[in-house]
Amino acid sequence: MERNNSNDVPLTLRTVYAELLDRAGSAAFQEAFTEKGNFTAKTINGRTYWYFQAQTDDGRKQRYVGPETPELLDQIKRHREARDDVNHRAKLVSTLVRSANLLRPQPEIGTVLATLAKAGIFRLRAVLIGTAAYQTYSSMLGVKLPVSLIQTGDIDIAQSREISIAVGENTPPMLELLRDADASFREIPHVQDSRRVATYETQRSGIRVDFLTPNRGADSEAPQELPALSTDAQPLRFLDYLIREPEPAVVLHGAGVYVLVPAPERYAIHKLIVSRRRREGNVKRDKDILQAEALFFFLIERRPFELKAAWAEAWERGKKWRQLIGEGLAFVAPATRDRLLKTVEMTRSIIPGLEMQFASSARYDFERDVVSFTATANNVLVRCAVSREALNDHFEADGLDKDGRLRIFRENRSLFEKMARVKYMEWPIDVIYEGGQVLIRTEEVPQLLKTALGRKGKN
Repeated sequence: MERNNSNDVPLTLRTVYAELLDRAGSAAFQEAFTEKGNFTAKTINGRTYWYFQAQTDDGRKQRYVGPETPELLDQIKRHREARDDVNHRAKLVSTLVRSANLLRPQPEIGTVLATLAKAGIFRLRAVLIGTAAYQTYSSMLGVKLPVSLIQTGDIDIAQSREISIAVGENTPPMLELLRDADASFREIPHVQDSRRVATYETQRSGIRVDFLTPNRGADSEAPQELPALSTDAQPLRFLDYLIREPEPAVVLHGAGVYVLVPAPERYAIHKLIVSRRRREGNVKRDKDILQAEALFFFLIERRPFELKAAWAEAWERGKKWRQLIGEGLAFVAPATRDRLLKTVEMTRSIIPGLEMQFASSARYDFERDVVSFTATANNVLVRCAVSREALNDHFEADGLDKDGRLRIFRENRSLFEKMARVKYMEWPIDVIYEGGQVLIRTEEVPQLLKTALGRKGKN
């Protein structure tokens, strides 16, 4: 059951966003194919793709529409029936900003995105990534994400080179497009090859637009051409995972800008990975973790199955992926971290460097009928306990009073600490508590003892 949370956007306003998304998608489709023509399908490698054919003065022209989906077929059906509803969509945007307190991007960024969307880059399967994409997740998930993590002066656009070649269509030169939004845009020559350009920047406001593409071979800084977008792009490792199966979203600017963004669960996991790739002291490193943590907090409830599937895909990509995910997870707040691990059915053992240090004190808790003791894991409190039944059944404490049970615990303290360490680090997480909680139950003792005693010389 979904918890009530002060950060939740009311259901009525989530419905407003759903309507805005539908209308913005239809409007973007209508604007892309205003001339007279016909939609036609082609089958390539067993998959159906749609194109739009129109007769022009230069002869027949064919434009890429997209891979066949139920949503695309519905848009094609409604194409001739669609009507201009810019004013209505603008009111929906205003309602979401005013009533749900969802943030608009700064006007200059909104204008650039609207210009790029109108030119068709998202129809050509470019994907908006980075913080500009993160801004759309509040509306998509129906939650209020922390304002401090939403502000940005950059726009990052990614596209697979294979897709860029395959669509068979291209926009006007990128600098020309961007100058339609702001005449002060200029090209920033690439550091590896000054003849190539993957970055553009305005001289007036400092808005920066970066184009990126997945690096699937050996690590390389050399720019790659994206013919569909008429620009070069910077190759980046791990980007193919992020932009696989993107989702439609609306940027809350003007009448709504229809874009493609990474699935939020992929975005969060990707942020764990790239945070470890940044140099120590890079301010973006902390922002990566905080954005991931904020998304995980809501995804665990809103999209647990999608989160689990995205996690499994990343985890199965290899040792380096697992290492970076574990290292990033070490910096997530313990309560959110443990809820995430419980959702994806992983244990704390994937976090490198996580160690337990036990305090010397112990007491008998009459309310819970347990011997209670504590530890810290990377300076965060972990509450540990041994049930009365476990003491009675396996340590001959039956019939003893509280002092007798405490004496049994102290005599076997090293063993109890080893069992607590095994359960905390290696067993599925069953109780969520800030930092962690470990209860050694009678039915668990045989397996915990077997594991703990099988590690002579360890711990």
